[in-house]
Amino acid sequence: MAGFPAQDGRVTTSTASWRDFETAHPALADTVRTRFEAFRHHILATIRADGSPRTSGIEVTFRSGELWLGSMPDARKSRDPRFALSANPGPGTDIAGGDVRIAGLARWVDDPRTLALFAEEVQPPELFDLFCVGLTEIVRTTVDEPAEEIVLASWRPGYPAIRTQRRGNSAADIRETWTEANA
Repeated sequence: MAGFPAQDGRVTTSTASWRDFETAHPALADTVRTRFEAFRHHILATIRADGSPRTSGIEVTFRSGELWLGSMPDARKSRDPRFALSANPGPGTDIAGGDVRIAGLARWVDDPRTLALFAEEVQPPELFDLFCVGLTEIVRTTVDEPAEEIVLASWRPGYPAIRTQRRGNSAADIRETWTEANA
């Protein structure tokens, strides 16, 4: 659970590998992975050099206990390691399986052996940059229609997964309950 260095060399955030998360919270990890594997393309949010946000479509893959992001070579998104990734909600408005988001730091992979193994398995159509994800947060949001509650399952490295149930839209009506998440 080490941090990744920022551009200036400082360690910024505690991160964990996909395998670390999957080992600690297998049911939640399975739910998150299933949501991402339901569709090919997802939405990646990164930070431009001027600090403004940027979104782009991206494919992700889970291999060898890691979450991997691919990119065109020298893409601008590779200049700052911070990102947020939102699973494709799919057709319609029901967001089957819930809204799933991952945040973290993307470490550029320059090891020729790792790149060759990845290319052999995935067979990308062209040259690519590869990033290995260090997780900083995972959140799944669903709606429990019968209970009229929004349910959030969230996790950060070094903490248990938490399930929050929230009811009400006005400050006077909000009721939250917190428990350790099992799924």
